[in-house]
Amino acid sequence: MLKFGYFAMLTFTVVGSFWLEFIFKVGVLRRIKRAALSILPTALVFLIWDYYAVSRGHWFFDKDQVVGIYLFAGIPLEEFLFFVIVPLAGLMTIEAVRAVKKHWEFGDEQ
Repeated sequence: MLKFGYFAMLTFTVVGSFWLEFIFKVGVLRRIKRAALSILPTALVFLIWDYYAVSRGHWFFDKDQVVGIYLFAGIPLEEFLFFVIVPLAGLMTIEAVRAVKKHWEFGDEQ
């Protein structure tokens, strides 16, 4: 069961935030290309950082806590998913707050 620890965290993130897309109709998934253009460049930078850190022995991924699917250079599938799911959850949360608090604007000091 420990093998699914990282997937459990990702599942918790999806369950805990993706409902906002449907309840508040925030439209993040409807504008997936826009979200991808925001998320993927940053994800690439962090994946390169992961690769560097793992290859230099600065850190590692516990083989007992990942399912064992490595997509590239010792980086598990869960790590790739992390860099997509967590930012999507963040975007959905921000958009849900903006939907509920319509009077909140960026830079507004109310």
